[in-house]
Amino acid sequence: MNSMYFTEEHQLFRQSLQDFLKKEVVPHIDKWEKTGTIERFIWKKFGDMGFFGINYPEAYGGMDLDLFYTVIFLEELQKINSGGFAAAMWAHAYLAMTHLNKEGSHEIKEKYLAPSITGDKIGCLCITEPFGGSDVAGMRTTAEKKGDTYVVNGSKTFITNGIYSDYLVVAAKTDPEAGHNGMSIFVMDRDTPGISATKLDKLGWRASDTGEIAFDNVIVPANQLMGEEGKGFPYIMQHFALERLIMGINSHARAEFALEYAVQYMSERTAFGKTIDKFQALRHKVADFYTDMEICKEFNYSVAYRLNRGEYMVKEATMSKLHSTKMADEVIYGCLQFLGGYGYMEDYPMARLLRDSRLGPIGGGTSEILREIIAKMVIDKKDYKPAT
Repeated sequence: MNSMYFTEEHQLFRQSLQDFLKKEVVPHIDKWEKTGTIERFIWKKFGDMGFFGINYPEAYGGMDLDLFYTVIFLEELQKINSGGFAAAMWAHAYLAMTHLNKEGSHEIKEKYLAPSITGDKIGCLCITEPFGGSDVAGMRTTAEKKGDTYVVNGSKTFITNGIYSDYLVVAAKTDPEAGHNGMSIFVMDRDTPGISATKLDKLGWRASDTGEIAFDNVIVPANQLMGEEGKGFPYIMQHFALERLIMGINSHARAEFALEYAVQYMSERTAFGKTIDKFQALRHKVADFYTDMEICKEFNYSVAYRLNRGEYMVKEATMSKLHSTKMADEVIYGCLQFLGGYGYMEDYPMARLLRDSRLGPIGGGTSEILREIIAKMVIDKKDYKPAT
């Protein structure tokens, strides 16, 4: 392991996480993949182990550790072969909770962040809309101010933890005429009247609950507004850097897992009197795949290092997601081919890996949108600034 980024304490954390996942999670994965429901007890076990509080303030029960503990958390979640389970965990810990921590008042943090860290409450982040996709600024959900409340109407889709979460972090237009400058962020309890959710049937990430959520005259107290009114868009953009790096890290980790499995399989599978890892055509593909994976991993580590130092890494995090998700798809597609017919069987891990990996270039901003963001920064010299 790269000691330039990881200390002995990091390695001890990695080992304890591996042991925990092997004992508490892996035995249930196939059931959760089939039912599409992650049982509630595992969230509490994650909370009891402190895994949801890795980089959150000690004042709310967190451990306030550096970003490389998060890197380890993400990498090991990818190596139990359930992109859906991994997504449910990191969407709670790094999408919903990030907004609570950065924009929430002290009262909101006590009510939502602290129990999120302990695993007693599950959160989801609601940004994407049925007609918007990656076009966040084109959001149609509205929050109209009425006295000391807001009335929210609209819908969201593709929301991880959208069905079983206890609270929702929701972006809505408080001033529809102001474009992206009229967007705000709210936190809402799941049982608030007017909130309904429909579960979506997905190609991959089968264990996670992905929902389409409707808001029908939902009354939200004004003190559930997070941060400043009208600052929702820059808040969202600010946190996209972390989300995109997360998806880049997920990608190099699942590609590494696929390669490790494929190489082991090739060392045992024989054809024409020798193991297939002795055939040059396959050996050289492994060499190419491994090289691409390692390059992405090293780049992602360097971005994490700079993000941990407080640098605003929009361009680099966007590059991380764009290239790493593409790499993972290509590596896993190739690894499935190494297994021949067995790669196509559900009893082997590659079929699920292939399905789960395909979301990478779509979720968190499509690759097409990411290329345009990079082009704006490189060609048009656009400079993005943090909101806070």
